[in-house]
Amino acid sequence: MTKQPCTRAAVEDEGEIERSVLAYLHRHPQAADTLRGIVNWWLPRQRYESGCWRIEHVLDRLVAEGLLHRDELPDGEVLYALNKHTKPPQPH
Repeated sequence: MTKQPCTRAAVEDEGEIERSVLAYLHRHPQAADTLRGIVNWWLPRQRYESGCWRIEHVLDRLVAEGLLHRDELPDGEVLYALNKHTKPPQPH
């Protein structure tokens, strides 16, 4: 995926994505999915002009913050889930 320059609108869009992902996990703490599944199932009603790369960036940041963990599947896709070793996230 091609990375695009970070603009104020991009940062605000990422904040919306982060809130949506954490709200979904707050409602479904046992959920785990790939980037494709998150885009298609967790955020199906969202119309992000940013595309998958920005959602992936947010997911990677949440992994870095310890809120999510990621596991690489045998086919190379990555599975994201709530990090059970941290306090459950509260939606912003």
